[in-house]
Amino acid sequence: MNDAAKVSTLVVDDEPVARAGLRHLLAEIDWIACVGEAASGPAAVAAIDTFKPELVFLDIQMPGLLGTDVARLVKHQPLFVFTTAYAQHAVTAFELGALDYLLKPFGAERLHATLDRVRAAIGEPRVPSLDRLGEALSHAPMSRLFVRAGRSIIPLAVADIAWFEAVGDYIAAHVGDTQHLLHLSLSQLESRLDPRRFTRIHRTHIVNLDHVQAFRRQADGHMLAELKDGTCLPVSRSRARDLRSLAR
Repeated sequence: MNDAAKVSTLVVDDEPVARAGLRHLLAEIDWIACVGEAASGPAAVAAIDTFKPELVFLDIQMPGLLGTDVARLVKHQPLFVFTTAYAQHAVTAFELGALDYLLKPFGAERLHATLDRVRAAIGEPRVPSLDRLGEALSHAPMSRLFVRAGRSIIPLAVADIAWFEAVGDYIAAHVGDTQHLLHLSLSQLESRLDPRRFTRIHRTHIVNLDHVQAFRRQADGHMLAELKDGTCLPVSRSRARDLRSLAR
């Protein structure tokens, strides 16, 4: 998997051993790419605004600035996971929008539980239930999905998905000749897709307009969406009217 498809991550801790230990654990996660580290509060602010990571593991007790101050001062706003040896900092961490809180020392099992929450917040197409993730995150179009491939979980670029199809309690995401099953509703998915790129053409189908060759009207008056790979999908009458009005 190339680094462009991974979740860019920054590790911030004033203890070299703690930074090395966390990076060692993260190196075992194939969808994480560590883009750097910082050992103080001011260095963390600079690194976050320079590298613009999607995820930051941020120690609270650091020289120069506390991790909580770093979270307030940065211009770029990643997802934060606070790390500290002091449990009393948990409330402050969550008030600042932390996705999770790791109490030192922590091991691989606790880290993996946190990474499950990271996947849910960054990649899975459901609106986070926790207010601390903020309105901007919960309504922002997603750029990737996390899907299962055998025993692995891999990131899938949303732009590569040609169309989505409701299949019972699941959604099939079609990428070339491959399909990935997602356990959610089409309406939940639609709320997290970029409306400039994706449109719902039927109660069971959403298409990526970048993968549509043409919308063609048939002799019987029905409309089909013809995709670049040759797939043809039905367009409902109401959506056909909307599409025709856009073409005027």
